[in-house]
Amino acid sequence: MCLSVPGRVVRILEETPESRTAEVDFAGVRKSVNLVFLPEAAVGSYVVVHAGFATTVVPEAEALEAQEHFRQIQRLTETVSA
Repeated sequence: MCLSVPGRVVRILEETPESRTAEVDFAGVRKSVNLVFLPEAAVGSYVVVHAGFATTVVPEAEALEAQEHFRQIQRLTETVSA
């Protein structure tokens, strides 16, 4: 199963004609993400990431809602495991 996760662009790491990468924050976990498919993504944008590539810019409210759903799933998983 593949899961695409929304995160917030914190800073642009590299921007050349051939490459564009950014540091993206996923609820406290920061990863380097390729932005080559989203020239419109900027610092502060929320992006959906799959396999290291940002695929879609999403509204902040939608991204925060998705992150809350992930937190709820994590809490339920921890409760069931305990």
